[in-house]
Amino acid sequence: MESKQWQAHWICDPRFAELEPINVFKKELDPPDPALQAAHPKNQHMYVRRSFHLDSAAREGLLDITADDYYKLYINGHYVGQGPAPSYPFHYAVNRYSVSDWLRPGENVIAVHVYYQGLINRVWNSGDGRQGLIAELFLDGQWFVGTDAHWKYWPAQEYTGETTIGYDTQFPENIDSRLHPLGWRRPGFDDSAWRCPEEKHSHDYQFYYQATPPVQVYSLRPRKVRAVSLGRYFVDMGHEITGSLRMKAKGKPGQKVENRCGEELEEGSAASVRYRMRCGCTYQEQWTLSGEEDTLEHFDYKAFRYAEIIDPNGAVDIDSVQAEVRHYPFDEGAAHLRSSDPRLDAIWGICSRGVQYGCQEGFLDCPSREKGQYLGDLTITAQAQVYLTGDLRLFRKSIEDFARTAFVCPGLLAVAPGSYMQEVADFSLQWPLQLLLYYKHSGDKEFLRDMLPVVEGLETYFRRYERDDGLLERVWDKWNLVDWPQNLRDNYDFPLEKPIGPGVHNVINAFYCGMLQAAHQIRGILGLDSDRRYARVEESYHRAFYRSERGVFADSETSSHASLHSNALALYFGLVPEDAVGSVVNLLEQKGLACGVYMSFFVLKALSKAGRRDLMYRLLTNDSEHSWNNMLREGATTCFEAWGKEQKWNTSLCHPWASAPIIVMIEDVLGLEPAVPGWGEIKIAPHVPPSLNDLQLQIPLPAGRAHVTVDAEHAVLHAVLHGRSFSVSAPRSPAG
Repeated sequence: MESKQWQAHWICDPRFAELEPINVFKKELDPPDPALQAAHPKNQHMYVRRSFHLDSAAREGLLDITADDYYKLYINGHYVGQGPAPSYPFHYAVNRYSVSDWLRPGENVIAVHVYYQGLINRVWNSGDGRQGLIAELFLDGQWFVGTDAHWKYWPAQEYTGETTIGYDTQFPENIDSRLHPLGWRRPGFDDSAWRCPEEKHSHDYQFYYQATPPVQVYSLRPRKVRAVSLGRYFVDMGHEITGSLRMKAKGKPGQKVENRCGEELEEGSAASVRYRMRCGCTYQEQWTLSGEEDTLEHFDYKAFRYAEIIDPNGAVDIDSVQAEVRHYPFDEGAAHLRSSDPRLDAIWGICSRGVQYGCQEGFLDCPSREKGQYLGDLTITAQAQVYLTGDLRLFRKSIEDFARTAFVCPGLLAVAPGSYMQEVADFSLQWPLQLLLYYKHSGDKEFLRDMLPVVEGLETYFRRYERDDGLLERVWDKWNLVDWPQNLRDNYDFPLEKPIGPGVHNVINAFYCGMLQAAHQIRGILGLDSDRRYARVEESYHRAFYRSERGVFADSETSSHASLHSNALALYFGLVPEDAVGSVVNLLEQKGLACGVYMSFFVLKALSKAGRRDLMYRLLTNDSEHSWNNMLREGATTCFEAWGKEQKWNTSLCHPWASAPIIVMIEDVLGLEPAVPGWGEIKIAPHVPPSLNDLQLQIPLPAGRAHVTVDAEHAVLHAVLHGRSFSVSAPRSPAG
């Protein structure tokens, strides 16, 4: 990734100029830096602008920019982009924009809305006292203007809200339009009363161009807007989105409009939004009008489908209600599935939309309560996103995000980037597996080589918890998760308190075997010797957990209980003796999806590996309470965090870690097998269930692989089944 050197200067609100950076990084169980308890500014919005004159339009204008925590960029009043992707100070992301289309002869202005949140959470590396921005404009290849003490700034006063939403995820945005400096983004605005920022020369950032594009932002009209009563409006976007409500209104100065957003309606109501959401967010905000025609513009985003607009006096003219949507770039027409099974089509739809809106600058676990990128989720969400978009950039970035957490712990963190320190052993053990999955899609051997030291660091870290036979015992400084929520662990028979107590249990050791297998494969791909230590640990795993009299695997060394989780993972990682595969599969069939949606990926893939794709498909489309069909029965438009709304105490209704059906349909029904390295060959071995007479599946292939023509961003693979006759087509490679 290319580093960035600046001629411009880092500028900040003077209140932050003398603040020393606070260390927010630590092991989860270590005490925090005492400085975190000190009072310092939070929820700070800052407007920054710089006017300049052009004698003629530039042939090429490029603008580099980044900010801490986040910015929105405008040129001559036009929205350009926002960012950066959350990142660590020692590898801080910089965005580059082509801005020629927005420049003009005469007066021009660069305007930036900068936000410092100040909370310790999963969203940004905030709460550390680092605030400000840096930007510079190049015209026709020459440096033209950059941030310095001569720019103008204004501490925005119209955004208020002292409580927090979700897991200290965001502040409510109660907006007072009377305090808004109207026209500040456009040329001609009088900024003579604005102040000069401070230049901060002692900052500790190291800057790199962001490897991924900024989020896609666009307006979306609601499916329905209707007046419920005088001064009360109901809005239905038609499905769950990530974004914010936007509208125009005119009323008397000081009049208030209340906006409520939510993922669902109150029980028994057709127009009352459940704004105190089951996921733990309260989306209720006040908008105070100026007396002019005001436009409601939120800075932060929410996850919602419905909204209520409430004018208590019924005296406000409200117009142009819409949503401003945001997510990682996603072409809704690039991938689709149509079949003779409407259940399957609907499942694909909610999973695809869950990935679309759950992927922001990272693979978020949910875009509401947490807005954080979790390592374990990558195993599922990242693969689904690659198949739906053909874009590998976000997958690679996420792998690097977690690799960089080795500076805190060589065993890696569970959340990255972010100032919230959390560690999950099960997730760390999956990182080498995710690295291999990325290699399967990209064929990038050099990236594999670059990441090898991180693999070795993981091996060294977990080796300290090995007992004499190689099994992990009491990995006490990381959460032993098994599955989530707790009530979907199939009565897993081992106490999972934090920190974990003595004894060895199955799931973490199954993942350990998988990690050692992946490390062995990586070394083999790179032509390096491997000590085959994984074979010894697998033998110990078998001795500790296999119950030969029943042909299944127990949850712990001393237990007789055989959970779905222990047996699915044993089958997934190839740890089941050949003569016991049948009994393990029978156990999985009896239990069904007695697990969380996260673990369902391993269950379905394990059955496919065992040659039982018929059972895999039956579980994928089953109608029980533990199914994607149950989500649909409960009104899902994006895949849920759990199988049903009441199956977890704070279920979010957009959680892309439930998107396993995308991967399973492509790899295990269609039988698409990318040959490593990359997509040099494409092998198709369909295993279409007899219940499907028609199947049409289209997915984009990653850019730069085989079958991509010279001028195409990515090729598209088509698979069609009609009347049990199957055909597959893809664009020929240039040589073909």
